[in-house]
Amino acid sequence: MPVTDAALPVFSLPDLPADKCISIIGMAGAGKTTIGKLAAQILNWAFLDSDHVIEATYGACLQDISVALGKEGFIDAEAEIVGSLRLCRTVIATGGSVIYRESTMRRLHELGPVAYLNVPMEIVLERIARNPERGLAIAPGQSIEDLFHEREELYRKYATVVVDAGCLPPRECAFLLLQRLAGTTWI
Repeated sequence: MPVTDAALPVFSLPDLPADKCISIIGMAGAGKTTIGKLAAQILNWAFLDSDHVIEATYGACLQDISVALGKEGFIDAEAEIVGSLRLCRTVIATGGSVIYRESTMRRLHELGPVAYLNVPMEIVLERIARNPERGLAIAPGQSIEDLFHEREELYRKYATVVVDAGCLPPRECAFLLLQRLAGTTWI
């Protein structure tokens, strides 16, 4: 009989102080929310999707906010909101564009380690196509492929750990992410 998500065992990160968070970065469609929720459940921590905080702040869906503000305006708003987070014992799924502001990434690293979910472009394209209304900070005329290549180096630059998540089931990916973090010195 398969184990349900509710029956996930609690996982302890012995080197992770209780006043810290784990942030997850990656492209739209990488699985940040799905894997973040599982990791939070495994740790018995809170979960926060920063895109939902942006939506709550503006009272609108992410795509409408992105269109209204434009790419740079949206990234600035995201930087302000994410930069103001005061959390602990929380797994944070960030928006894919969070890596564009050095100050925002510095804040996420102050909160704790940052995990990059690396997913092949083909999977990202498929997942975005299934949910075209997801918010995407993209410049007019820019393709998703261009965006993918533009961001990939930044994700790697800011990551404490990289998890190749393209072919793994979400539960295995969450455990792998936590195992990788347990094996790092990031403080």
